[in-house]
Amino acid sequence: MAAILARAGATAAGGLRSGGDVRRRRNMVAIVAATTTTGAGPAVPKEGSLERPAWSGETPLSRLVGGLIAFKPLYSLMKLASREVIIRTAEKSNVPWREMTKQVLESDVYEVFDRIRDLNLVYPDYYLNPFHAYDEGNLSWLAAAEAEPATMSIAKRAIPDAGSIEEANQIVRGNWLNAIEEHHLKYSGNCQINDILDIGCSVGVSTRYLAEKFPSAKTVGLDLSPYFLAVAAHKEEKLSRQNPIRWVHANGEATGLPSNSFDLVSLAYVCHECPARAITGLVNEAFRLLRPGGTIALTDNSELSPVLFTLMKSTEPFLDEYYMLDLEETMRQAGFVNVHSILTDPRHRTVTATVPF
Repeated sequence: MAAILARAGATAAGGLRSGGDVRRRRNMVAIVAATTTTGAGPAVPKEGSLERPAWSGETPLSRLVGGLIAFKPLYSLMKLASREVIIRTAEKSNVPWREMTKQVLESDVYEVFDRIRDLNLVYPDYYLNPFHAYDEGNLSWLAAAEAEPATMSIAKRAIPDAGSIEEANQIVRGNWLNAIEEHHLKYSGNCQINDILDIGCSVGVSTRYLAEKFPSAKTVGLDLSPYFLAVAAHKEEKLSRQNPIRWVHANGEATGLPSNSFDLVSLAYVCHECPARAITGLVNEAFRLLRPGGTIALTDNSELSPVLFTLMKSTEPFLDEYYMLDLEETMRQAGFVNVHSILTDPRHRTVTATVPF
């Protein structure tokens, strides 16, 4: 694994470039987290500016893809092609996509649904659109059943040299969790992580990693999709844990949870799925929920190849908005301090910040 980590660090460092047109670049400091120890001593983290992808915003490629998507017959073909590529690629990487999906759909997960769902919840308009090649977006059983294999394939795409899905996840999730822990230890004084909120928790993959990293903490997973939450709760019921995870069906922009009630708020692979106004709302809500000295951690896409961008944009309508938004400045505007960005693997960055005392 040491060799794989070293290659991951080198690949991530290759995505760091110096300054440029402020309209096309994020002027943020990125530090490569995927470092390891070699015979010559510890690898040194690289620093530099992370370039905004050349295809984002009002660029010829972005406009071309947008025009193709606007043509409905072609969009339908692109959507199906994107879905087939994702599933086929996952299964080539030994992710048993169809088998995992079948297990969920044939389980008794449906019995959990009514316990989880808040019938009074009003969904934001953007959440009701087709998404991820599902006509119902995240509000469907198929989307919920396929969420975990899709998440597993993310790690393998990020660390293609990993010998297994488990090893890829260990690297991707391990770097992310280490970034959170190191930031909190550095900037939060003696504040312990006793209460964790995972906003946009999907089917609970990231939530379970957080609960396992901080076993003495009470962890809450929150999502807009009752289908996702039902799958998460159904799986959690089969596990034994010191502090069982609590699942909440709510809007991450207005959770209804008490102010100053968490020490860590995490959003894992959430922001690229949201319009800019929603990302801002999520960041502001996280600030309200965190105690002084608390940490926010957002992990999401760094750069994508034009091919992957084209595939993703056909099923993710807000990808441009995510890349055009200055996330670090958005966090500062909300009141956060000690804002830091770190490349935790070649395809993903983690942005951490602190609520001032």
